[in-house]
Amino acid sequence: MKIAIVHDYLKEYGGAERVLEALHEVWPKAPIFTLVYSLRHLGPHQDRLKEWNVKPLIPQWFYPATKLISPLRLLAPMFFRNLDLSNYDAVLVSATGAYNPNLIKTKKGTSFCYCHTPPRYLYGLPTAREWKRHWYFRIPAEIINHFLRLVDFKSAQKVDYFIANSLNTASRITKFYRREAEVIYPPVDVKNNLQKDGKADYFLAGGRLARPKRVDLAIKACNKLKLPLKVYGRAFAGYGEELEALAGPTVEFLGEITDEKKDELYKNCKAYIFPAEEEDFGISPVEALSFGKPVIALRQGGVLETVLEGKTGEFFDYPKTESLIRVLKNFKADKYKPEDCYLQAKKFSKERFQKEIKAFVEKNYARTTRSRNN
Repeated sequence: MKIAIVHDYLKEYGGAERVLEALHEVWPKAPIFTLVYSLRHLGPHQDRLKEWNVKPLIPQWFYPATKLISPLRLLAPMFFRNLDLSNYDAVLVSATGAYNPNLIKTKKGTSFCYCHTPPRYLYGLPTAREWKRHWYFRIPAEIINHFLRLVDFKSAQKVDYFIANSLNTASRITKFYRREAEVIYPPVDVKNNLQKDGKADYFLAGGRLARPKRVDLAIKACNKLKLPLKVYGRAFAGYGEELEALAGPTVEFLGEITDEKKDELYKNCKAYIFPAEEEDFGISPVEALSFGKPVIALRQGGVLETVLEGKTGEFFDYPKTESLIRVLKNFKADKYKPEDCYLQAKKFSKERFQKEIKAFVEKNYARTTRSRNN
């Protein structure tokens, strides 16, 4: 089977890119088409992508493109619409919700979309940039977004087979696109992570530090209770400066780190705090569970499908500091069995994901082939 992979853009490394890496392991010879590709922006993760066959639609020498990810939403439909992949047996789109990559040209019955989420900025979900703050941005943006929603809906109708990363995302696909989706949870590299000898002397938060992740709630709560908190990850859209301005003496920022350093942080933390609003799935809470660590999360989004309340973690009900403080005051780390956390994480293993995604693509490719032959 000759297969191609499409990803919105590649200039940061987060949960969607971990999914892309797992897809590349399943189909290592598949070229990866993307709008913008910048290896230098991938920080400590760039070595793992160096050998990939990445084909950017905008030449790498045009460096300004890496600074124009949001404005490129206006031009992205043109680039993807002109990408003809009809000579491939199957095309698997990893749609992060940034652009409209499903506008590509494919043969009928060969288009698969692994949807991380429909574009958050088009459907009223929390976004990294507060574009509604000023009326002089909000009014033209609302007009532009109206037309982009039309393009996005048309793009979704070109997909032959939708795959969602969670039941949460599947419901969005049904609501916004009027399409059904198979749910295949993202991959988490659980390895043999279960730890029983960690120090457990701080709380941990982090990942992609964007406003919807609401790390500010964790910082404010730990400030108030004078609890040690370590925060890792790369910040976006000025959010990092805001977080550092909030932080008290018990909060430590570690920046973008290697996977080895992150594993060490999980191993020694007391619990992982995940205050994200309307998270699509949320890989980092499952990573924490794989180390036998409980998760404290906002009762919203995909985390409701991964954390078992009272057994592998706790929820706080509102995106308010006071709500998180109430949970932290009553939190007892020794209440949670590391084995329970680890077993829950294993349900979302990378091996399970790769097996399911490969079987889904091959089954439907075979169905398409039989249909053509008949």
